[in-house]
Amino acid sequence: MVTTLDDTKRNAIAMKLADMKLIQQLLIENEQLFLRESTDAEISDRLRKMLEDDQKNQGVLETTIVQYGIQKEPAQMVEEMCNTIRQLMQGSQLSFYEKIFKHELLKHQQVMSGVVIHKAAQKVGADVMAAISPLNTVNFENRAHQEQLKGILEVLGVRELTGQDADHGIWGRVQDAIAAFSGAVGSAVTQTSDKKDMNIQDVIRMDHNKVNILFTELLQSNDPQKIQEYFGQIYKDLTAHAEAEEEVVYPRVRSFYGESDTQELYDEQAQMKRWLEEIRAINPSASEFKDRVRNLMDLVGDHIRQEESKMFAAIRNNLSTEQTEQLATQFKAAKSRIQERLGGTKTGANV
Repeated sequence: MVTTLDDTKRNAIAMKLADMKLIQQLLIENEQLFLRESTDAEISDRLRKMLEDDQKNQGVLETTIVQYGIQKEPAQMVEEMCNTIRQLMQGSQLSFYEKIFKHELLKHQQVMSGVVIHKAAQKVGADVMAAISPLNTVNFENRAHQEQLKGILEVLGVRELTGQDADHGIWGRVQDAIAAFSGAVGSAVTQTSDKKDMNIQDVIRMDHNKVNILFTELLQSNDPQKIQEYFGQIYKDLTAHAEAEEEVVYPRVRSFYGESDTQELYDEQAQMKRWLEEIRAINPSASEFKDRVRNLMDLVGDHIRQEESKMFAAIRNNLSTEQTEQLATQFKAAKSRIQERLGGTKTGANV
């Protein structure tokens, strides 16, 4: 019987993602404060664009965490650090230059966290790489922001020391070029909806891709511990995905997708949930375990093909772009609640 459904490494990545989300919120709060304090039009324009990016990237981080499928609280040390910085930013003991300096260090921390998560995902599994792929946009844009903040610091630092404006010269142009290049590369590499909200088809397709990777990893592995780990994630991902669809998506599409076709989706997921529970009761080392997983994979595959062909087409033909984006937001919120319940609490380790 599968008894341990979480892996230490996956939990560690989940906590690091929670740390990034908390720091991202602090970055947004800082930039809102800076815009009220800034008296320089050019600096204000850069900060305003940075704020827009960071508000969008907060949504990307939330999507990544839900897609990853494990909900954790931030580390206590990170919470304490954010509270300390928040108090400093809201106080008057630091100059504007010193506040921007601390903000640039936060950006650096965010960049390194994103890089570390990416490298760790390469070691843990292809499904984790798929789940965190939206982070590419956040990582590249934060790198671009770092370079822009260095330019702002140069201007503010010289003014603070001399009362005069800095001569930007070649260094300023190099920084602007690096910042622009970093942002362009981020958009080219990720090919995600980083300049708009994701629609419901995007979000559901990401779930489908991830579970297909998990099935492949499980069936290719001969390590009982890894097989147990992969099935544990399949169990949680499919359960959360199915329940969120039944709560949010299927009731919304029933009127135009059709009563019988919608009911077929409900019936397929009911069978999928039964099989998940039956497989969960089998020893992962038993010969029948992988056979039952293959049967489940075939059922899920048929279900995916129906959704991505027929249901997606019906959604495109009957819902506006704004409606599909709103549906995606509702779906992610439902999945997040279900994931917390499956974990017992945000810090729970077992299903």
